[in-house]
Amino acid sequence: MALDLVDYERKACEAVQAFWGNRVAARQKQIESGKADQGERAGVTGGKNMDGFIALVLDIVRANGLAHAEIHQSRAVLTLPGYFRPTKLWDLLVIFKGELIAAIELKSHVGPSFGNNFNNRTEEAIGTAHDLWTAYREEAFGKQPRPFVGWLMLVEDAPESRSPVRDSSPHFPVFPEFKGASYLKRYDILCQRLVQEQLYTTAAVLTSPRSAAETGEVSDMSSMTSLKTFVTSLAGHIAAEAARLS
Repeated sequence: MALDLVDYERKACEAVQAFWGNRVAARQKQIESGKADQGERAGVTGGKNMDGFIALVLDIVRANGLAHAEIHQSRAVLTLPGYFRPTKLWDLLVIFKGELIAAIELKSHVGPSFGNNFNNRTEEAIGTAHDLWTAYREEAFGKQPRPFVGWLMLVEDAPESRSPVRDSSPHFPVFPEFKGASYLKRYDILCQRLVQEQLYTTAAVLTSPRSAAETGEVSDMSSMTSLKTFVTSLAGHIAAEAARLS
């Protein structure tokens, strides 16, 4: 079965250009209106910064056999039932013939504050997946094969995200792979373990500097958490489901 990866590298470059460009435009718009938020928040309150990656996912779904699937992007139709809470809002849902085909989270992390936000993102990613799979076990989505559950994080490539980080653990030692690891390395470890523990079908961490607004520069941290691994896994799942449900 030949998979169509829809020229994902070019589209990823365009996506990061749009990501950084949208942040600058949102900040400038707020400044001009006289209602600017403080710090980096001004670049995110305009929303839709990850739309380029959503477009990439849509292209993969359509190109690999599910062109007629329901692809939900609007907030009002992005909730799924949970087990530990009534509902969870996702970033993208793919539904076909009444079955949940894919649920995807697309997140970003821009400095200068990486510490608290990293912990928050980690807890959110783990909790979201555990809640979904428990709901799946309890047949919240009916009887169906396991859906594709994806998590993609875009992190600013900056000195603060690449510098070694010290931890304080006075009672028991932290795992050695975390000692002195930068926040980018920690995201890489997180994504690898999210997949190893079967919390996500695929989890990716991409890194991009602010200069990518002009260059489109985007990089991977490891092959296991790369964009190629993410899009290949998604395309394979979509193609298999298309064949099963045809």
